[in-house]
Amino acid sequence: MCCGVGHWRTAMLSYILRRLVSALPTLFVVVTLSFFLIRLAPGGPFDLEQPLEAKVMENLNRIYKLDRPLIEQYWLYLSHLATGDFGPSFYARDFTVAELLSRGLPVSITIGGLALLLALAIGIVLGTIAAFRQNHAADYSVMVFATFGITIPTFVVAPVLQIVFGLMLAWLPVGGWNNGHVRNLILPVVALALPQIAVVARMIRASMIEALRSNHIRTLRSQGLPRSTIALHALRGAMLPVVSYMGPAAAALLTGSVVIETIFGLPGVGRYFVEGALNRDYTLVMGTVVMVAVFVLVFNLIVDILYALLDPRVRYDT
Repeated sequence: MCCGVGHWRTAMLSYILRRLVSALPTLFVVVTLSFFLIRLAPGGPFDLEQPLEAKVMENLNRIYKLDRPLIEQYWLYLSHLATGDFGPSFYARDFTVAELLSRGLPVSITIGGLALLLALAIGIVLGTIAAFRQNHAADYSVMVFATFGITIPTFVVAPVLQIVFGLMLAWLPVGGWNNGHVRNLILPVVALALPQIAVVARMIRASMIEALRSNHIRTLRSQGLPRSTIALHALRGAMLPVVSYMGPAAAALLTGSVVIETIFGLPGVGRYFVEGALNRDYTLVMGTVVMVAVFVLVFNLIVDILYALLDPRVRYDT
């Protein structure tokens, strides 16, 4: 048995190393496409409503190396990125992109992490209840909630929450960060989590219904085991689709929601991405894209590892 565990660990480590190596070409393609696509957008980082003097514009382009050929700018950016340097911000000129992202990322991770945990906790519970009460009132109620949660966009839900709980009832602040105070977190976390709760609930319900009809669950039921024990056994298999979905979803949540951070005035990565896009801040947009791409690759790797832990049939030694 010890040899089997050691073989599994060796195979998993080999798989992780292969995935990390294979992620480099993907990241290279993302960086390359993003670099050239953002340059196709009209305007530049120093185009203002009142144009700058020609000499000033020339000096700025020379300082930020925008006067060089595009392919040379590309290679310069790649060389700096390889050392972890995202470059200076063209819009917030007193800061580097790394400094701006280091300020916004903790905010986005806090909001996104709490929303992710809330979505998993409530979604799993609702989906399990709906599966055990299939075609009953509880099942229909969960499905109605899930349908509304998926179809109603966050830019509608968030203002409604602000109006009801912030203005009408005056229970919670309608926006602001306030150093991450709990009262300021509730509304944006709930607004960000609601669509994910709906998706997780629907996925768990469908997977649980299939799991409850499997032979080994029928065997457990015939032995008279309590419903909670049966639910835990069925949930292990039912979690596989959710784990697969939560990879890209977690990356999106933890790197910030543009809509939520804008509506609630949160100083997260999403706000910097919007400001960078509006002001043609090439390096800030590129830094955000690279960070999101890294999160997606890392979370997809974590998903594959969790698959192996949840399903012994999954093997990575080939």
